[in-house]
Amino acid sequence: MQGVLAGFATLGAIIALGFLLAHLRVLGADSQELLTRLVFFVAAPALLFQTLSKAPIGEIFSSGLAVGALSFVGTAAGYTLLARALWHRSTGDTVVGAMSSAYVNAANLGLPITVYVLGTASFIAPVLLLQLVVITPLALAILDTVATEGRSSVLRTLTQPLRNPITVGSFLGLLWSLAGWQVPSTIASPITLIAGMAVPGVTLAYGVSLRLGPRPIAGGSGVELAVVCLLKLLVQPVLAYAAARWLFDLDGRALLAVTVVAALPTAQNIFVYATRYDRSTTLARDSIFVTTLLSVPVLLAITALLA
Repeated sequence: MQGVLAGFATLGAIIALGFLLAHLRVLGADSQELLTRLVFFVAAPALLFQTLSKAPIGEIFSSGLAVGALSFVGTAAGYTLLARALWHRSTGDTVVGAMSSAYVNAANLGLPITVYVLGTASFIAPVLLLQLVVITPLALAILDTVATEGRSSVLRTLTQPLRNPITVGSFLGLLWSLAGWQVPSTIASPITLIAGMAVPGVTLAYGVSLRLGPRPIAGGSGVELAVVCLLKLLVQPVLAYAAARWLFDLDGRALLAVTVVAALPTAQNIFVYATRYDRSTTLARDSIFVTTLLSVPVLLAITALLA
């Protein structure tokens, strides 16, 4: 219980600091934009490189990776169908909404929570790799293509991932890990310092947006937000449980692990991407806010039922 609450309390304290700094006018709307750009172009690529370059590749390619992929695809597809058929969302808005519905907070909350619930962080590695190396590059490629619509060529489209710092950082980190290379200390030290800005930077920006943006849960479609939260906290963990139990015959700790990971709240990275591309920013912000609050009882209930 203490480990779960500690992870949420840490993020909550930094969000509250961002809110307070915005309230006192130490930080303004321009600061929010500056922080998100700094995270997107500098800190997040450094963090992704650092994380993936040390990832235990042998532990990643497991049934947990397949379960994570199936639960993500099923949940994101559910939102996409509703967004296009009922709400007529654009492609960019649909991408952000789908990510808000199915992209879990694997790094900031997943690591401490899996250590508390399962005694090890190894269960989070498959989903972390899936999101960083597959899902994020695909989503950003679509958002980049939409942003450059009318100015795009075949060559530009094919090389788009090479111009996205998040994608470049992820693939360089994976390459380093697969090759078994060691990052020289003269390079690793500044990367570590820069990577350390990522989580507090985006969390502070998120706190600023809560103070200066529309009031939480009041700035967009309440129905759409409710659907996103239902998909994230109920549909995704149910899909993960079903796939793990009946497709891969997992039980015990392995079954608990994939279900807990799928029930993690929406990752704060989605707010950075939404702000960077100016797509469904309010939905991304509010889904993070609501799913983070509601995921506490959901995670505790899953642990009580399956532990």
